[in-house]
Amino acid sequence: MQDSQDSSQAAPREIGTRPLAELPGASAAQAAPEGPAAPRGQLAVAALRDIGRVREVNQDHVFALTATLPREGGDIQMGLFIVADGMGGHDGGEVASRIAVSRAARHVLVDLVAPALDGDVSVALRPMIAAAIHDANLAVWEHARAIGSDMGTTCTLALLLGRTLHLGHVGDSRAYLISPDAIRRLTDDHTAVGRLIELGQLDPAEAREHPLRSHLYRTVGQMPEVAVDIITEPVGDATHLLLASDGLWSMVDDAEIHATVLAAPTPQSACEALVVRANEAGGDDNISAIVVQLQ
Repeated sequence: MQDSQDSSQAAPREIGTRPLAELPGASAAQAAPEGPAAPRGQLAVAALRDIGRVREVNQDHVFALTATLPREGGDIQMGLFIVADGMGGHDGGEVASRIAVSRAARHVLVDLVAPALDGDVSVALRPMIAAAIHDANLAVWEHARAIGSDMGTTCTLALLLGRTLHLGHVGDSRAYLISPDAIRRLTDDHTAVGRLIELGQLDPAEAREHPLRSHLYRTVGQMPEVAVDIITEPVGDATHLLLASDGLWSMVDDAEIHATVLAAPTPQSACEALVVRANEAGGDDNISAIVVQLQ
């Protein structure tokens, strides 16, 4: 990802406070990055990052965790997935993305998972997700100021609880839901090109070649505060969740991503195939993918 300096203070999409206790139950979660597809009702996940063919440093970081949270009336399966794509070189972007993933994941584990193990399921999910990314933003900002760096990173966090997906998002990494007949992007790109598309001033087909396609106006860590998009989405009939850095989606179009994921027998093979396709298309940037098999 190329460097970016600007930040936006636009309001989050929506605010919600639905606690974990109100969510419908689901069967146990199981991480299965390799081997046969998981039985229906279980989660299988794989995460993969690749340096690509041009960059000398991998500035992406990924995190994937599945678990079962105890809850009176039925346990609930949980998945926590994060992609962060840093900017600023080895001493900048690589560090920024690592800090962001670490702080955001730790925040969710401390505020959601640890209390749930003690029977406390009262946490308000959407404010908690926003706070996790705010915590990551402040940690990157403070580290950057301490060493005199302009480092920054994207951060897309997906929290899956039962059959509901909760997203926190800053930057231009993406989250998709994939079903047998469609691929649907859930996140907006916080880029100059993304804003032009939203305003109807640019055709999406022109975005891949636009000179401002990698210019971010909102990032984690380059300002002391950042607006976070918060999105809640039912999984519905989707079979897969995909989180991807721009090194994947900028090189492989949505139709090919869709076909590749559906053709793969496991999340691990899907991640590997996506990385191969991005590299075959040029591998211009670091490539990260998290694929979650939902059913």
